[in-house]
Amino acid sequence: MMQTYPVVNTYPLSSYSFGTKEPKMEKDTSVADRLARMKLNYMKEGMRTSVEAILLVQEHNHPHILLLQIGNTFSKLPGGRLKPGENEIEGLKRKLSSKLAANQPGMQPEWQIGECVAMWWRPNFETIMYPYCPPHIMKPKECKKLYIVHLSEREYFAVPKNLKLLAVPLFELYDNVQDTLVKLMMSITDVCSIAECLHPAIVVNDVWFPVVWFRFHYQLLRRKGLGDGWGGGTLHTASSDCSDLFA
Repeated sequence: MMQTYPVVNTYPLSSYSFGTKEPKMEKDTSVADRLARMKLNYMKEGMRTSVEAILLVQEHNHPHILLLQIGNTFSKLPGGRLKPGENEIEGLKRKLSSKLAANQPGMQPEWQIGECVAMWWRPNFETIMYPYCPPHIMKPKECKKLYIVHLSEREYFAVPKNLKLLAVPLFELYDNVQDTLVKLMMSITDVCSIAECLHPAIVVNDVWFPVVWFRFHYQLLRRKGLGDGWGGGTLHTASSDCSDLFA
């Protein structure tokens, strides 16, 4: 029996329009503040659950992933923490609208949430996350899920004024790992396939990407700063001039 994979249709970057909206300020000014707030919320609500979106477009017939850049160095996938008891799909739609949708109701994108392609665990109140929950950890502090979001052919994105929206080519991320710990995680996950997901692969414009790729490079996205992005009326593709980050 022939195995089928989820298909992600991507459209040219030029098909999308970009604008700005009021700033979305970060709740924490440092990594230490963020971990302290996480610990406080854990004591009130239990394990933190969060979701993030993989938004794909194409430029020069190659898939690019959309990232939000904070400041000049830190980049992340759009998404965030769910409310206690909130549905993952509805929560991700809420977070995407908060980060990327215009305030006018008629200009809201129709977010089509697709496959869950990765799951990451935070065993302790530390910055490092793993693509599996270590067996000796009975009470993990956070579970984060990554979802493919299928974009329509034309959308309007409103980016908070204090953030930049980057379109990063996948080849800038793939096999571009220099951090020893991330390499170790890659090898462990590749050999053992520890973090089991819903599908083994995703097809983007007839190109096959193993799901494990998204597991590996999510951690890379968290630790690497990427180049200039949307700002002042245009959205630029990002360069691979990366710098290591603690968070």
